[in-house]
Amino acid sequence: MAVRGGGWRRPRTRAADTPSTDSRKSDPARSDPARSGAPPSASPGSDGRRRHAERLGEHARAVRRRLREGDLGPVPVLLALAVTWAVFQGLNHNFLSPRNLSVLSVDIVGTGIIAVGIVFVLLIGEIDLSVGSLAGLAGAVFASLNVDLGMPEWLAVLVAVACGAAAGALHGFSFARIGVPAFVVTLAGLLAWNGVMLYLLGTETSINFSETGLVATLTSRYFDAAVATYGLAALATLAYLLVSSRDRRRRAAAGMPYGPVNRIWVRTALLAVTSFTAVHVLKRFEGVPLALLIFLAVIVASDLFLRRTPYGRRVLALGGGAEAARRAGVDVSRVRIAVFTASGTLAAVGGLFVASRLTSASQAPGSGMLLINAIAAAVIGGTSLFGGRGSPWSALLGVLIIQSIASGMALLGVEPPIQFIVTGGVLYVAVVLDSLARRAAVARGRP
Repeated sequence: MAVRGGGWRRPRTRAADTPSTDSRKSDPARSDPARSGAPPSASPGSDGRRRHAERLGEHARAVRRRLREGDLGPVPVLLALAVTWAVFQGLNHNFLSPRNLSVLSVDIVGTGIIAVGIVFVLLIGEIDLSVGSLAGLAGAVFASLNVDLGMPEWLAVLVAVACGAAAGALHGFSFARIGVPAFVVTLAGLLAWNGVMLYLLGTETSINFSETGLVATLTSRYFDAAVATYGLAALATLAYLLVSSRDRRRRAAAGMPYGPVNRIWVRTALLAVTSFTAVHVLKRFEGVPLALLIFLAVIVASDLFLRRTPYGRRVLALGGGAEAARRAGVDVSRVRIAVFTASGTLAAVGGLFVASRLTSASQAPGSGMLLINAIAAAVIGGTSLFGGRGSPWSALLGVLIIQSIASGMALLGVEPPIQFIVTGGVLYVAVVLDSLARRAAVARGRP
């Protein structure tokens, strides 16, 4: 490169080195991106489809992982319930009749509410053996105050529920603060509260109360108006759709994993079909029972408390390990006391429903079968005995299976010993599946 006048001169470029505009237009490799190997520009529609496909792929992988680990959620319980209903309907065509299903929907309430309290205790990896005696004690306290002392029903109900809450708090304090094992302290409660119940009932062994009063109405009141029943089913379906969609938007805005919108619509459709079918069947007999509505309200409130409140999340965290929860800042003792208080309260409420079904307070709740059925319902429904996994909806599914077996065998005239054998077998299978799922999770490094 030559230098003239002390400055640099740009070297002259030959015409062959720089392609002309015509050569660019005629070059097929430059005019066709597919031939040049360059990726085509993505349209906004293709980006959306690709992101949707990626989310579906993540969801499918999560489902396959849960299948490998044995964490199938409520699917096995629902299949077991469907098989149970199909078998008994095949043996007796009256099993799925509106009358029998209406009776079944009321019979599950007392045991089911007690089972919800058991779910709370099992979630932290403990057990409460006193719930049957507390249920009987609540009925005896109510009947004694109302019938023997003339106390108003509403006040007697409050005192009975308060007694259950106080007994549960005592169990929780003894376990959390003093260090007495939960099994031992609730076993002592089983014996002591059963003795108090027998003392209150006296030599008559039962106290009958008014068949038209407040407590009796809990299981004898039905709603038959189409506007109220179908409207309530529609309101529940719409509420689920709105809450699920809102949660999905919030998780997406926070950058957290969220499921596809199709799953929300499928679940909403299933809920709508289930609720409207149930209302239609129940209306063909006497209507929708008040007891069933109260039971569902208790389940929904308990589920919202566990999943959407800080205290509920502390309960779930405690089920994953007491030491880990303590290091995370959870007041372990306070949570344990609160859980046992909730268990005692729900046991008292369930005991009032049992008494309402009989329109009398008797020794039956303290016999032990109510306790066994409540624990079995929680475990069969999918709540783990090892803590950390379960839901109040487990109580509904489990008690449906147990009461369906009892109802079907009663229609077939099967003797009670066979009923106990079948129920025990179902409970054994549920515990085995729970143990296998836990072993699979531990083998993959999950506590």
